[in-house]
Amino acid sequence: MKNTFLAISSAGPNRDLSKGTREQSFWDEHAAFIDKLVDDGFILMGGPLVDEGGSLLVFNAEDENEVREKLKNDPWATHGILKLESVKRWQIFIDVRT
Repeated sequence: MKNTFLAISSAGPNRDLSKGTREQSFWDEHAAFIDKLVDDGFILMGGPLVDEGGSLLVFNAEDENEVREKLKNDPWATHGILKLESVKRWQIFIDVRT
């Protein structure tokens, strides 16, 4: 059974804090990697933490290990742009009601 997980990453040692998200080294490779995970239904939503250089992503995964295993192949992880800080299982109680 799939569960919802949050992953929080911080700026890695090679993150250039003087540049925006799309100006970072290896942006195109990172974006292609993330887009594939979105297309596969693995990433549900996410984005940068505006003033911190990190990110928050929401996943549909079997377990924490699945999230960690996939994220370790992110070009921004392998090149030190982002550093994975934590992965937590999340139970959604509140959402937008229509």
